Amino acid sequence: MIKIGITGSIASGKTSAVQFLAKNKRVIFSADNAVKELYRKNNLKKIIAKKLKFKISPRFKKDLKNKILQNKNNLKVLEKFVHPKVRQKMIRFIKDNKRQKFLFFEIPLLIENNLQRYFDTTIFIQSNKSIRLKRFKIKNGNIDLFNLLNSQQLNNSKKKKKCDVTVTNNKTLIVLKKKLLTIMQTYEGNFFRYRNHRTFF
Repeated sequence: MIKIGITGSIASGKTSAVQFLAKNKRVIFSADNAVKELYRKNNLKKIIAKKLKFKISPRFKKDLKNKILQNKNNLKVLEKFVHPKVRQKMIRFIKDNKRQKFLFFEIPLLIENNLQRYFDTTIFIQSNKSIRLKRFKIKNGNIDLFNLLNSQQLNNSKKKKKCDVTVTNNKTLIVLKKKLLTIMQTYEGNFFRYRNHRTFF
């Protein structure tokens, strides 16, 4: 089994990258989807609402975002509670799929949480902040939330140093796919063993 961790700053194109890499024959674990699953559980909603001091309502996600925007410390409280549960899901995912040749993991805070040890290879999707913000706004994202989440992540140069491969995603999805295809062809031919850092501009 080869485990490939994919990370990047907010709206850098991580999801598009991992969906392409895992197309047809590969299995994906998404940390964001794992969080969404947790938020659907009423007992966890109650705990989160109690920790952040707001009432449960049908607008849970919106209320949660508002609490985070009101006080950035609430984000740290939330992460301290949620991240261990997501990690448990990830470890279970690995065990459940141990017969797969390749497993792909989309982990936004992979480097920030020092999760490199779980993966054989890490790929960093980097993109200019202005482009990321534009993508975020297209999806009706809140600019203040973008700035808050972005401020919690390491800058590109630090992430690049800690990952095995960097893919620059400042152009179209077609260009991104071509770069990823090149990586996959190289990886599959060399059993995912990169001795030196590679950057695909």
